[in-house]
Order: sequence, then structure tokens, then C-alpha cells
Amino acid sequence: MRSPRRCSRNACPRQAVATLTYVYNESTAVVGPLAAFAEPHTYDLCEQHARSLTAPRGWDVVRHEGEFEPPPPTTDDLVALAEAVREAARPVAPRPPQDDHDPHPQNPPTGRRGHLRVIPPNH
Repeated sequence: MRSPRRCSRNACPRQAVATLTYVYNESTAVVGPLAAFAEPHTYDLCEQHARSLTAPRGWDVVRHEGEFEPPPPTTDDLVALAEAVREAARPVAPRPPQDDHDPHPQNPPTGRRGHLRVIPPNH
């Protein structure tokens, strides 16, 4: 499941509602509504950081004057959530006991942690 984008500021746990872009050749920082996709060289900000952002001396800040609102959930988010719930509800099949002394077991163990699986290398 895709999690909501978080503020790029260190240790800020809040949800992003704005995108910061630097226009270096014009010495301008632009703070606008949250971009549809996270892009390299842009920063997602929560409302507090979007409103309080300052730029270096000699730079201008162009700031969106409207309300910053979190993006609504998309159908992709809802489908991903449904798939995650289905995956979590599936029973885990018991594994047959293995001989601990076999250096090359026929079915090497796999691990599971949350929605991630550890897949052993092929021999």
C-alpha cells in the first residue's frame, strides 16, 4: 500500500500538503500545492513548514496563497489497501520439519515480516 507522503523536514511526522521547488537561475523558492508525484529535486512540506519557509538572503519566496489541503485518496490507494488486507488475512501454511544437519535442504526456510518476505538464494 502506498503511504501518504510525509514532510521532508527532518523529524517532521506530518503529512505533506505542499511542494517546494528551487529555481536556482532566478534565486527563487516556490511553495505550491502538493505535486501529483514526488519528483527529484523537490521537497514535500507540511502546512506549518510550507507557511514558515524562509529563503537565503537575496532569494525570493513565491508562496501559494490559498489553502493547502491533503490530497484525497485515489482508487489506487483503496485497491492497495484491499490487497494488503487480503494478504494479511491469508493463513500461513505450516512447513514440514527439516533435518538441521542437511547442508543443502530441499526447501530452504523463508522468513516473513509484515508484508515483506525473505527469499533464500538459489543453489
